[in-house]
Amino acid sequence: PMFLLIGSLALADLLAGLGLVANFAVRYLLRPPSEAAELAAAGLLLAAFSASVCSLLAITVDRYLSLYNALTYHSERTLGFTCAMVLLMWLLCLGVGLLPLLGWNCLRDQSACSILRPVTKDNAAVLAVTFLLLFALMMQLYLQICKIAFRHAQQIAVQHQFIATAQASSTRKGLSTLSLILGTFALCWIPFAIYSLVADSSYPSVYTYSLALPATCNSLINPIIYAFRNPDIQKSLWLACCGCIPSTFSSRPRTSSDV
Repeated sequence: PMFLLIGSLALADLLAGLGLVANFAVRYLLRPPSEAAELAAAGLLLAAFSASVCSLLAITVDRYLSLYNALTYHSERTLGFTCAMVLLMWLLCLGVGLLPLLGWNCLRDQSACSILRPVTKDNAAVLAVTFLLLFALMMQLYLQICKIAFRHAQQIAVQHQFIATAQASSTRKGLSTLSLILGTFALCWIPFAIYSLVADSSYPSVYTYSLALPATCNSLINPIIYAFRNPDIQKSLWLACCGCIPSTFSSRPRTSSDV
Protein backbone atom coordinates (compact mmCIF):
# COMPACT_ATOMS: atom_id res chain seq x y z
CA PRO A 1 0.00 0.00 0.00
CA MET A 2 2.81 2.42 0.81
CA PHE A 3 4.31 1.99 -2.67
CA LEU A 4 0.92 2.76 -4.22
CA LEU A 5 0.65 6.01 -2.27
CA ILE A 6 4.16 7.06 -3.27
CA GLY A 7 3.31 6.19 -6.89
CA SER A 8 0.24 8.43 -6.62
CA LEU A 9 2.43 11.22 -5.27
CA ALA A 10 4.95 10.81 -8.10
CA LEU A 11 2.19 10.88 -10.75
CA ALA A 12 0.60 13.96 -9.20
CA ASP A 13 3.96 15.72 -9.05
CA LEU A 14 4.67 14.89 -12.70
CA LEU A 15 1.28 16.29 -13.73
CA ALA A 16 1.88 19.38 -11.59
CA GLY A 17 5.06 20.14 -13.49
CA LEU A 18 3.34 19.59 -16.83
CA GLY A 19 0.41 21.73 -15.68
CA LEU A 20 2.67 24.64 -14.79
CA VAL A 21 4.37 24.47 -18.19
CA ALA A 22 0.99 24.22 -19.95
CA ASN A 23 -0.37 27.18 -17.99
CA PHE A 24 2.64 29.31 -18.92
CA ALA A 25 2.43 28.28 -22.59
CA VAL A 26 -1.29 29.03 -22.84
CA ARG A 27 -1.00 32.46 -21.22
CA TYR A 28 2.11 33.74 -22.99
CA LEU A 29 2.77 31.65 -26.09
CA LEU A 30 -0.63 30.73 -27.50
CA ARG A 31 -1.84 33.23 -30.09
CA PRO A 32 -4.69 33.99 -30.34
CA PRO A 33 -5.58 33.29 -26.68
CA SER A 34 -8.09 30.48 -26.16
CA GLU A 35 -10.49 30.51 -23.21
CA ALA A 36 -10.98 26.74 -23.43
CA ALA A 37 -7.22 26.11 -23.38
CA GLU A 38 -6.76 28.51 -20.46
CA LEU A 39 -9.50 26.80 -18.44
CA ALA A 40 -8.10 23.35 -19.28
CA ALA A 41 -4.55 24.33 -18.26
CA ALA A 42 -5.77 25.90 -15.02
CA GLY A 43 -7.88 22.81 -14.30
CA LEU A 44 -4.91 20.50 -14.86
CA LEU A 45 -2.75 22.60 -12.55
CA LEU A 46 -5.39 22.69 -9.79
CA ALA A 47 -6.08 18.95 -10.06
CA ALA A 48 -2.39 18.04 -10.04
CA PHE A 49 -1.44 20.26 -7.10
CA SER A 50 -4.51 19.04 -5.18
CA ALA A 51 -3.55 15.42 -5.86
CA SER A 52 0.03 16.11 -4.77
CA VAL A 53 -1.04 17.62 -1.44
CA CYS A 54 -3.69 14.92 -0.88
CA SER A 55 -1.20 12.14 -1.68
CA LEU A 56 1.23 13.63 0.82
CA LEU A 57 -1.57 13.78 3.39
CA ALA A 58 -2.51 10.17 2.62
CA ILE A 59 1.10 9.06 3.17
CA THR A 60 1.13 10.95 6.46
CA VAL A 61 -2.08 9.26 7.61
CA ASP A 62 -0.76 5.87 6.46
CA ARG A 63 2.48 6.27 8.44
CA TYR A 64 0.53 7.41 11.49
CA LEU A 65 -1.83 4.41 11.35
CA SER A 66 1.08 2.01 10.79
CA LEU A 67 2.44 3.07 14.19
CA TYR A 68 -0.79 3.76 16.06
CA ASN A 69 -2.44 0.47 14.98
CA ALA A 70 0.71 -1.56 14.47
CA LEU A 71 -0.92 -4.93 15.31
CA THR A 72 -3.91 -4.60 12.95
CA TYR A 73 -2.45 -2.29 10.30
CA HIS A 74 -1.44 -4.95 7.75
CA SER A 75 -4.77 -6.80 8.00
CA GLU A 76 -6.90 -3.65 7.74
CA ARG A 77 -4.91 -1.66 5.15
CA THR A 78 -5.08 -4.13 2.27
CA LEU A 79 -4.06 -3.33 -1.30
CA GLY A 80 -7.70 -3.26 -2.41
CA PHE A 81 -8.61 -0.79 0.33
CA THR A 82 -5.68 1.44 -0.59
CA CYS A 83 -6.56 1.32 -4.30
CA ALA A 84 -10.14 2.35 -3.51
CA MET A 85 -8.95 5.25 -1.35
CA VAL A 86 -6.47 6.45 -3.99
CA LEU A 87 -9.17 6.26 -6.68
CA LEU A 88 -11.58 8.24 -4.49
CA MET A 89 -8.87 10.82 -3.79
CA TRP A 90 -8.09 11.27 -7.48
CA LEU A 91 -11.79 11.63 -8.34
CA LEU A 92 -12.05 14.36 -5.70
CA CYS A 93 -8.99 16.14 -7.11
CA LEU A 94 -10.35 15.87 -10.64
CA GLY A 95 -13.50 17.53 -9.31
CA VAL A 96 -11.34 20.38 -8.01
CA GLY A 97 -9.74 20.61 -11.45
CA LEU A 98 -13.16 20.99 -13.06
CA LEU A 99 -14.07 24.01 -10.92
CA PRO A 100 -12.75 26.60 -13.43
CA LEU A 101 -14.96 25.02 -16.11
CA LEU A 102 -17.95 25.04 -13.76
CA GLY A 103 -17.87 28.77 -13.06
CA TRP A 104 -14.89 29.33 -10.78
CA ASN A 105 -13.32 31.70 -13.30
CA CYS A 106 -12.97 35.40 -13.96
CA LEU A 107 -13.07 35.36 -17.76
CA ARG A 108 -16.12 37.65 -17.73
CA ASP A 109 -14.78 39.95 -15.00
CA GLN A 110 -11.06 40.55 -15.28
CA SER A 111 -10.99 42.72 -12.14
CA ALA A 112 -11.95 39.66 -10.05
CA CYS A 113 -8.98 37.59 -11.24
CA SER A 114 -6.43 36.26 -8.79
CA ILE A 115 -2.79 35.49 -9.48
CA LEU A 116 -4.05 32.01 -10.41
CA ARG A 117 -5.91 33.31 -13.44
CA PRO A 118 -8.62 32.39 -14.44
CA VAL A 119 -9.52 31.54 -10.81
CA THR A 120 -11.21 34.41 -8.95
CA LYS A 121 -9.64 36.06 -5.90
CA ASP A 122 -12.29 34.71 -3.53
CA ASN A 123 -11.93 31.16 -4.82
CA ALA A 124 -8.13 31.36 -4.71
CA ALA A 125 -8.39 32.47 -1.08
CA VAL A 126 -10.58 29.43 -0.30
CA LEU A 127 -8.02 27.13 -1.92
CA ALA A 128 -5.10 28.77 -0.09
CA VAL A 129 -6.83 28.54 3.31
CA THR A 130 -7.74 24.91 2.63
CA PHE A 131 -4.11 24.17 1.84
CA LEU A 132 -2.90 25.84 5.04
CA LEU A 133 -5.41 23.80 7.06
CA LEU A 134 -4.20 20.58 5.42
CA PHE A 135 -0.63 21.54 6.22
CA ALA A 136 -1.59 22.13 9.86
CA LEU A 137 -3.21 18.68 9.91
CA MET A 138 -0.09 17.07 8.45
CA MET A 139 2.09 18.81 11.03
CA GLN A 140 -0.13 17.56 13.85
CA LEU A 141 -0.01 14.00 12.50
CA TYR A 142 3.77 14.09 12.13
CA LEU A 143 4.13 15.33 15.70
CA GLN A 144 2.01 12.39 16.82
CA ILE A 145 4.18 10.06 14.71
CA CYS A 146 7.26 11.45 16.43
CA LYS A 147 5.75 10.91 19.88
CA ILE A 148 4.70 7.33 19.08
CA ALA A 149 8.08 6.50 17.52
CA PHE A 150 9.90 7.89 20.56
CA ARG A 151 7.65 5.92 22.91
CA HIS A 152 8.22 2.72 20.92
CA ALA A 153 11.97 3.29 21.02
CA GLN A 154 11.81 3.67 24.80
CA GLN A 155 9.78 0.48 25.19
CA ILE A 156 12.15 -1.51 22.98
CA ALA A 157 15.15 -0.12 24.86
CA VAL A 158 13.68 -1.20 28.20
CA GLN A 159 12.63 -4.67 26.99
CA HIS A 160 15.93 -5.51 25.30
CA GLN A 161 18.19 -3.43 27.56
CA PHE A 162 19.68 -1.54 24.61
CA ILE A 163 22.24 1.10 25.39
CA ALA A 164 20.97 4.66 25.38
CA THR A 165 23.03 5.68 22.34
CA ALA A 166 21.27 3.13 20.09
CA GLN A 167 17.88 4.44 21.18
CA ALA A 168 18.98 8.04 20.70
CA SER A 169 20.33 7.27 17.23
CA SER A 170 17.04 5.69 16.14
CA THR A 171 15.01 8.57 17.51
CA ARG A 172 17.30 11.15 15.90
CA LYS A 173 16.83 9.55 12.50
CA GLY A 174 13.06 9.71 12.86
CA LEU A 175 13.27 13.34 13.90
CA SER A 176 15.59 14.19 11.00
CA THR A 177 13.19 12.62 8.51
CA LEU A 178 10.30 14.51 10.08
CA SER A 179 12.19 17.81 9.95
CA LEU A 180 13.26 17.25 6.34
CA ILE A 181 9.75 16.49 5.09
CA LEU A 182 7.98 19.27 6.97
CA GLY A 183 10.71 21.83 6.35
CA THR A 184 10.88 21.22 2.60
CA PHE A 185 7.11 21.22 2.24
CA ALA A 186 6.72 24.43 4.25
CA LEU A 187 9.50 26.31 2.46
CA CYS A 188 8.19 25.38 -0.98
CA TRP A 189 4.45 25.82 -0.46
CA ILE A 190 3.62 28.29 2.30
CA PRO A 191 5.07 31.42 0.56
CA PHE A 192 2.97 30.68 -2.54
CA ALA A 193 -0.17 30.05 -0.45
CA ILE A 194 0.24 33.30 1.50
CA TYR A 195 0.99 35.23 -1.70
CA SER A 196 -2.24 33.86 -3.18
CA LEU A 197 -4.14 35.39 -0.26
CA VAL A 198 -2.69 38.90 -0.50
CA ALA A 199 -1.97 39.41 -4.22
CA ASP A 200 -4.21 39.86 -7.25
CA SER A 201 -3.90 39.85 -11.02
CA SER A 202 -2.39 43.36 -11.05
CA TYR A 203 0.83 42.02 -9.51
CA PRO A 204 3.63 41.18 -11.98
CA SER A 205 3.44 37.59 -13.22
CA VAL A 206 7.13 37.10 -12.52
CA TYR A 207 6.33 37.11 -8.78
CA THR A 208 3.71 34.42 -9.26
CA TYR A 209 5.96 32.10 -11.25
CA SER A 210 8.95 32.70 -8.99
CA LEU A 211 6.87 31.46 -6.05
CA ALA A 212 5.14 28.69 -8.00
CA LEU A 213 8.51 27.29 -9.13
CA PRO A 214 9.56 26.15 -5.62
CA ALA A 215 6.18 24.43 -5.24
CA THR A 216 6.90 22.56 -8.46
CA CYS A 217 10.40 21.73 -7.23
CA ASN A 218 8.81 20.28 -4.11
CA SER A 219 6.92 18.00 -6.47
CA LEU A 220 10.31 16.67 -7.58
CA ILE A 221 11.76 16.50 -4.08
CA ASN A 222 8.85 14.65 -2.45
CA PRO A 223 9.34 11.26 -4.15
CA ILE A 224 13.10 11.45 -3.59
CA ILE A 225 12.65 12.03 0.14
CA TYR A 226 10.25 9.16 0.57
CA ALA A 227 12.17 6.82 -1.72
CA PHE A 228 15.58 7.28 -0.14
CA ARG A 229 14.40 7.45 3.48
CA ASN A 230 12.33 4.25 3.24
CA PRO A 231 14.39 1.02 3.43
CA ASP A 232 11.82 -1.07 1.54
CA ILE A 233 11.97 1.25 -1.47
CA GLN A 234 15.76 1.34 -1.27
CA LYS A 235 15.80 -2.46 -1.49
CA SER A 236 13.53 -2.35 -4.54
CA LEU A 237 15.72 0.25 -6.25
CA TRP A 238 18.88 -1.78 -5.60
CA LEU A 239 17.17 -4.92 -6.87
CA ALA A 240 15.87 -3.18 -10.01
CA CYS A 241 19.14 -1.40 -10.85
CA CYS A 242 21.79 -3.89 -9.74
CA GLY A 243 19.92 -7.17 -9.38
CA CYS A 244 21.10 -7.52 -5.78
CA ILE A 245 20.45 -6.23 -2.28
CA PRO A 246 23.39 -4.97 -0.17
CA SER A 247 24.02 -6.93 2.99
CA THR A 248 23.46 -3.82 5.07
CA PHE A 249 19.77 -3.92 4.11
CA SER A 250 19.26 -7.63 4.70
CA SER A 251 20.86 -7.49 8.14
CA ARG A 252 19.36 -4.18 9.22
CA PRO A 253 16.36 -4.50 11.57
CA ARG A 254 13.37 -2.28 11.07
CA THR A 255 13.03 0.45 13.63
CA SER A 256 10.44 2.98 14.62
CA SER A 257 12.33 5.58 12.60
CA ASP A 258 11.36 3.94 9.31
CA VAL A 259 8.49 6.33 8.82
